[in-house]
Amino acid sequence: MRTTLTLDDDVAALLKKAAARRKSRLRQVVNDALRLGLTGLDSPPSREKPFRTREVSVGRCLVGSIDNISEVLAIVEGESHK
Repeated sequence: MRTTLTLDDDVAALLKKAAARRKSRLRQVVNDALRLGLTGLDSPPSREKPFRTREVSVGRCLVGSIDNISEVLAIVEGESHK
């Protein structure tokens, strides 16, 4: 099938470099790239191992309740907080 594509300059440059590296025609490189890309679009991204955050103990809370901001500031900054 013949068709006309308008490529961004950076994409065209990458395709030309790939064609030169592979010593292949631009047409073949475009077809191979499209095949790879379109196959990847249909399959979900592979996740090798889920990211896990390690637990760290920070000790007990130094204030009774953090709901009372005035009390927390008094403990942390002293009674003369503003």
